[in-house]
Amino acid sequence: MTPIIIRDLCFRRDARSILDGIGLAVKAGEIFCILGQNGAGKSTLLHCLLGLLAPQSGEIRILGDELQCLSRSEIARRIAFVPQASQPAFAFTVAQLVLMGRMARLSGMGAPSPADRRKAEEAVERVGLTGLREKPVTQLSGGERQLTLIARALAQEAPILVMDEPTASLDLGNQGRILALCRDLARDGATIVMTSHLPDQAFNLQCQVGLLKNGRFIAAGPVAAVCKTEAMEMLYDTRLQRLGDLDSGLAAYAPRLD
Repeated sequence: MTPIIIRDLCFRRDARSILDGIGLAVKAGEIFCILGQNGAGKSTLLHCLLGLLAPQSGEIRILGDELQCLSRSEIARRIAFVPQASQPAFAFTVAQLVLMGRMARLSGMGAPSPADRRKAEEAVERVGLTGLREKPVTQLSGGERQLTLIARALAQEAPILVMDEPTASLDLGNQGRILALCRDLARDGATIVMTSHLPDQAFNLQCQVGLLKNGRFIAAGPVAAVCKTEAMEMLYDTRLQRLGDLDSGLAAYAPRLD
């Protein structure tokens, strides 16, 4: 069974087309990275996939079932979401916020069990925040908040992980840790959909890529086949310089200033 299938998805806002004819299939153990300009529709696509926005037409199937037929709790057991980090409104500790990821696994008004607390602790440890577990999230840096959100998603233990620019607030060291974590989760069978502004991350992960422009995928497939210089210049409407390492297969793009 393919965990994520999207067919002919269309979404409009105020009569303006945001997504038009989107089709996508993501297999278990696969990472699909969506690249595109600001305003291309990346976050809107993720919100449709999460059931937070209702498309005007098209079909989304999650683990074989139509998304619109699933309750919010059923969606939460199947999909964990990592949003872009923002300033939190409440001073929960890191441990408390990560434990909230277990709520999708609780029935009724049940309290977290010792097993739930262990799962949350394991998630905190996995992202390297053990030393900050009792610190209020309002006192964390942007990067530390993002790592906390990722830990909360891991604690949820959903088979599908959706991440909106998960490394946007992170330094290079933490970017590497999160990308390595995504790689390891996919190797363990997780299905991951993420957005990014950095093609080098897709090369580093050697994953599947979709180039989203004006609400449509203009190309999709393995990163080495899709992220050619001409395609990337078309995607970002600018001249680019490709920087590559032939031995490792890694590549990055920098804008030309001439």
